Amino acid sequence: MLKLNNLKNNFLKPLLTVGSLIIISIVMSGCGSVIAEKPNETIVDYFADNGTGNPLAVVQHPAGEYHNGVTYVSYQGPFEDPYVAAYNHKTETWVGPFRAGTSELGRRDGRTKFDNHGKPTVLIDDAGYIHIFYGGHGGDKHHGKNLLGNIHHGANKHSISKRPLDITEWEEVDNISVFGTYNQAIKMDNGDIYLFYRHGAHRSDWVYQKSTDNGRTFAEPESFLKHKRRTDIKAMDSWYAWVGKGSGDEIMVTFDYHICWDGKATKRGHTTERHDAHYMTFNTKTGEWKNVRGETLTMPLHREDAEKQTLVLDTGNDWTFNGTTYLDTDGYPHIATNIGKDLGAKTGGPKLTHHIRWDGKEWLVSDAINSARSTISRGDFVVTEPNDVQFILSDEDGSDGVIAWWQSKDGGKSFTNKKELLRRNKATFAITSMIKNAHPDARVIVAEKSRNTPHRKIYLVGDNGPIKRELKDATLEKDQSTFN
Repeated sequence: MLKLNNLKNNFLKPLLTVGSLIIISIVMSGCGSVIAEKPNETIVDYFADNGTGNPLAVVQHPAGEYHNGVTYVSYQGPFEDPYVAAYNHKTETWVGPFRAGTSELGRRDGRTKFDNHGKPTVLIDDAGYIHIFYGGHGGDKHHGKNLLGNIHHGANKHSISKRPLDITEWEEVDNISVFGTYNQAIKMDNGDIYLFYRHGAHRSDWVYQKSTDNGRTFAEPESFLKHKRRTDIKAMDSWYAWVGKGSGDEIMVTFDYHICWDGKATKRGHTTERHDAHYMTFNTKTGEWKNVRGETLTMPLHREDAEKQTLVLDTGNDWTFNGTTYLDTDGYPHIATNIGKDLGAKTGGPKLTHHIRWDGKEWLVSDAINSARSTISRGDFVVTEPNDVQFILSDEDGSDGVIAWWQSKDGGKSFTNKKELLRRNKATFAITSMIKNAHPDARVIVAEKSRNTPHRKIYLVGDNGPIKRELKDATLEKDQSTFN
């Protein structure tokens, strides 16, 4: 059992059951908000300031979930451990953050750089228990041989709240592969849980594990994207994927191709070079995988078959950074992906988000959403009618970091800046994908990044901007030596 440290903003020692709104009276008097009752206190627009390194991203998702009036959020904190906080929308009250586990990626072994691959993923099961998946970047040599790929560092872990909808205490459970990287969790309508991830470092299969008992046990990993040695060049086939809930029993997967060069043999070294965009679906009831035209795929999928059957966009020499996918009201998929000359470099040209949609016959690709203003962007979107698409993007406006809505009313042909939500001078922002079942006031989690410190301010941002908190509660212990 993991007994968590009490951070100094955790509303004293009594436990708080957020989901059932059991809050000690010293925090809540009547039904008013804490902020409203203390107008003289200094208020800030972030809820925590102990994010560490690169504390969140689009790919590890969902990073938060809205459930029964409460938004639960997670991020990477000191020692790269997972932290969880909760915001009650009715009472306008924050709880946490609490440490939910111990990551092997943290700098406990003398490493001088943050790994940043083990950011937490959140899921609430049908019994109300909260699950956090975190800490993996392919596993380490002390974990043994990875039969589905190679290893790098860390250990993929799973923690479950000790009580339903209560974030104050967590228990680490050993029921998923330690070799996982980029956790993505989906709960189906029948309660089954699917955990998708890359089974190792770059040269590894992408897999899923299934649970039918609220995440207490998981079946063995099943490969769906296959890594393989190339014979024409000195490289390996590999992938990056984003997985989302589709219609009914279906799961959607959008992915790009990662050409993993041999390094010294090619004088290239390790790069994040990726190309193209792909799409397919998985029917969890029948076990069938299909492309957008309904053609059955042979699994696990290899590069040669993917290029023939699942290709959405051939980007040529341009690199990609795959993004999210959702269905419109016609049941057609829309995809977000970043395209640029070298997405792994600080320079080299624009690295901008594009919108792609299926109209029933072909894939339609937009120009860059915010190219008139910025050379970089990252984010997520919501879509209703096929022509109504709204992106929430992190980008740069001169020296300012900005979070803003961009909207298209013509199916992605053009986008306009609809509303600015957050701006900071001399800063950049990391952003998550959309919070699951997001409340309009809490769409995404955002981290403010600075070169001057590894500590990051963490914001919960919605249609009205960031949700505020008292400064004394948002100011947290950051000395990594105080954590075990």
